[in-house]
Amino acid sequence: MTHCATRLRFQVRDQSAVDQQTIDSDPSVLGVVPQGSTGMQVVMGGSVANYYQEMLKLDGMSRFAGGEDDAKPAAAKKEYGGVRGKFSGVDYAFEFLSDTFRPILWALLGASLIITLLVLADTFGLQDFRAPMDEQPDTYVFLHSMWRSVFYFLPIMVGATAARKLGANEWIGAAIPAALLTPEFLALGSAGDTVTVFGLPMVLNDYSGQVFPPLIAAIGLYWVEKGLKKIIPEAVQMVFVPFFSLLIMIPATAFLLGPFGIGVGNGISSLLEAVNNFSPFILSIVIPLLYPFLVPLGLHWPLNAIMIQNLNTLGYDFIQGPMGAWNFACFGLVTGVFLIALKEKNRAMRQVSLGGMLAGLLGGISEPSLYGVLLRFKKTYFRLLPGCLVGGIVMGIFDIKAYAFVFTSLLTIPAMDPWLGYTVGIAAAFFTSMLLVLFFDYRSDAERDEAKAQMAAAEQANNTPAAPAAPVAPAAGAAVAGGAAAATAVATKPRLAAGQVVEITSPLEGRAVPLSEVPDPIFAAGKLGPGIAIEPTGNTVVAPADATVILVQKSGHAVALRLDSGIELLIHIGLDTVQLGGEGFEVHVERKQQVKAGDPLITFDPEFIRSKNLPLITPVVVSNANKFGEILGIEAAQADATTTVIKVNGAE
Repeated sequence: MTHCATRLRFQVRDQSAVDQQTIDSDPSVLGVVPQGSTGMQVVMGGSVANYYQEMLKLDGMSRFAGGEDDAKPAAAKKEYGGVRGKFSGVDYAFEFLSDTFRPILWALLGASLIITLLVLADTFGLQDFRAPMDEQPDTYVFLHSMWRSVFYFLPIMVGATAARKLGANEWIGAAIPAALLTPEFLALGSAGDTVTVFGLPMVLNDYSGQVFPPLIAAIGLYWVEKGLKKIIPEAVQMVFVPFFSLLIMIPATAFLLGPFGIGVGNGISSLLEAVNNFSPFILSIVIPLLYPFLVPLGLHWPLNAIMIQNLNTLGYDFIQGPMGAWNFACFGLVTGVFLIALKEKNRAMRQVSLGGMLAGLLGGISEPSLYGVLLRFKKTYFRLLPGCLVGGIVMGIFDIKAYAFVFTSLLTIPAMDPWLGYTVGIAAAFFTSMLLVLFFDYRSDAERDEAKAQMAAAEQANNTPAAPAAPVAPAAGAAVAGGAAAATAVATKPRLAAGQVVEITSPLEGRAVPLSEVPDPIFAAGKLGPGIAIEPTGNTVVAPADATVILVQKSGHAVALRLDSGIELLIHIGLDTVQLGGEGFEVHVERKQQVKAGDPLITFDPEFIRSKNLPLITPVVVSNANKFGEILGIEAAQADATTTVIKVNGAE
């Protein structure tokens, strides 16, 4: 478990067991996003650190925090943290970069605002931001040291976090680049000089502010530590593994890996610089149009490294300015959503959009807007991309450059040159996307109707006196044994009237037995709702009545329906069948699809499932039982689509 500026991040054993819908329904949560095959992101906004610290206090949680080797369970297989994990090579490469930079984000954000203050002082003629330190007053020299500390010693921070991500010792990872920043190493000569060490030529480089050398050194350290632990007895590893690691990796970095890392960074930077030199206008359009697709995948982190590389080699950066067009198009869109939410009195979206708007405009952080709004509604990108395009065009006209690494917010405008052109560019991006949202909305017709239904249901629930106690089941979306989940319960019709009875026929041919016979304590105890279980003799699940599909698992093992009567059913085919990964199942419907009674939903292969030694008994439960009165499961020796297996009575 880790966290960044806005998100709690978990690596879980079974991603399908995470109750995403219930987490997402919490008003404090801005969004839930699966990542890779084992990652889960819970977007919390700016107070994420407080949630993280509180979670660490829970029993047993501290051992999963931060990737500390000593804190991991002895039986854990992923001893080194991820290289041997489930990620593909490409996925893990970007995961490695992301998790390396996230812990440093706070220091970078703080330093960027100090830079902004100094740039403002330069704007008002109080000091020259780019003047040599020996020409500046002592007060400003000290102020410059406050942000330079982050960037000068950035290789040490990167070395530590990269080593931690890989599972190597983070302090050795920090010590390797630190050796190349010591006064003794600097005394050997200036960058570009060649000196003789151990009888071999060593080319000197300036490693301050570099990110690629410590990244590559951390990878080398991982393999060195792994090899040393195989040949050094465990009793003396604490002494000799760090000793030989330093003895091997510091020279390897100074002679080979460091210069190679600088070459990699300079090469990528030079390629982008060539594109910029060919046409800053083209680059200024491409960058903001790419970012909306890079950020959700975490692929934008390498560009952050290139920005820092550009500042070290060129003295300026040409990516941050155009990047501001994407950020402010995003912030403009979410501002439009906020204004619509105010008009509609949509409390949930008002909270989400306001948090995203403030985090963006004041902090330059786009994740709350991205995960809270953009990725949740179909038409948002059609409102966002025109703002990115218009802002990018303006940025290209003014050829914006940044002379310091900052997060693109309202507070960091002075760090851009020309700042007036940059202001016009972000304003164009902001208002283009905002106005598109205000004129054309950010939702499809179905999403807008669903939102109105949710608000109406919530208002009705608040105005309706509570019914007497009834069998309580969690809302659809609660964790289901074997990984099933249903969608968030949203009532589209009033509760059944007192005395009204709805009969539900069997969605599957077979023997109807009590839920208590299900060999799973969650279903058997009715914790997911009352109902019935079917021992199938057929192989097709059908709709027992006219309904809307509110969730269907890609693996095919579960489907949730909202009947036209307002009753919500969860049908879970077998137990632990999620582990089949969809093999043996064929899904015939999709989420939000309208179905008629008798329409096929899922077909499965009973013999294949039995061959995997998995129970085929199929629970059928009412997942929003708290909205109704008595719910009865009716046993039957042989049930089919004409046999009533559940009766739902209206609340008294």
